[in-house]
Amino acid sequence: MSAEPHILVIDDEPQILRALRTILTAKKFRVTTAGCGEDGLALAATALPDLVILDLGLPDIDGFTVCARLREWSNVPIIVLSVRESEQDKVRALDQGADDYLVKPFGIEELLARIRVALRHSAQIPGNQESIIKAGDLTIDLARHIVTREDTEVRLTATEFKLLAYLAQHPGRVLTHQSILSKVWGFEYLDDVEYLRVYISQLRKKLEPDPRHPRHLLSEPGVGYRFSEGE
Repeated sequence: MSAEPHILVIDDEPQILRALRTILTAKKFRVTTAGCGEDGLALAATALPDLVILDLGLPDIDGFTVCARLREWSNVPIIVLSVRESEQDKVRALDQGADDYLVKPFGIEELLARIRVALRHSAQIPGNQESIIKAGDLTIDLARHIVTREDTEVRLTATEFKLLAYLAQHPGRVLTHQSILSKVWGFEYLDDVEYLRVYISQLRKKLEPDPRHPRHLLSEPGVGYRFSEGE
């Protein structure tokens, strides 16, 4: 861990942003702030913070969505700070990828303790993934949900993008049908291998120069698929 870990605070309350900036800076953290979800996601992709403090009630997209989108490409620890104290909201935030949940108003010492714990755990995990993956003529921007081929944007559905992102984040690794189905669609789809084949075919038509002889989305017969960075 660096001498000054970088914390990104995403909250739409100016007084909370000011207070956290003052407190955390005094504790030798480097602090960046954002007042809405989209700005927070953009800063997370460019600044690559060591930890994110996140409010759920944001003016554009809610904190649950921010969690889910961050988790598509990053392992950065996320601590939710929210006035919502129901068990349902806590479980939903954790299911979407948050590491911890603290209800406002909160104690500063408790927040600092949870930050220290999250950073310790994060230090034991291999480095977070980059937000942009390049593979031959393909560029996959995981944070912005944009895919380009030869500098031309390719329109993908949300599910197509999620499938591509999961494969591309594990280049060269064979991913089983079941692991892909559970990650992209959920455990209830574990037996729907034909469903997966249809989506792979759609992606190949959109991304491969010759879908019949793919360079990136490779089949491992009877097992699953492998993403190749190609030429």
